[in-house]
Amino acid sequence: MQLTSFTDYGLRSLMYLAARPETTCSVREIAEHYHISRNHLVKVVHKLAQENFIISSKGKGGGIRLAANTLHLRLGDIVQTLEPSMDLVECFDSASNSCTITESCQLKHYFFEARQSFIKTLNQHTLADTVKNPALFFAK
Repeated sequence: MQLTSFTDYGLRSLMYLAARPETTCSVREIAEHYHISRNHLVKVVHKLAQENFIISSKGKGGGIRLAANTLHLRLGDIVQTLEPSMDLVECFDSASNSCTITESCQLKHYFFEARQSFIKTLNQHTLADTVKNPALFFAK
């Protein structure tokens, strides 16, 4: 299983902002910090704002900052919000499934259980847990 770069960038952006909870930052600043595409990050930040994880403001003095209570969100919940599909195998999506053994296959149950365990494990931690050492986000 591999998370999309969209989810990865979303988590990294939230961590960056969590390390500076009272500061307004720019998308450019975060993109440069992580050496990632600013254009891609703009789309990620838009989604983060739509989900009320961050507050975005335009114009002079604008930027993005962490929304209230985002520090306390569970990581698994964030991942499920950002990840477009947690389908580990084809048969998880009934619309596109063409597997001929779906009805009798037991493997899909094990993958489903593994996916649930993955989210459960992530949900044992909050965004705040990921930035216990905020200084790491200021190093150049």
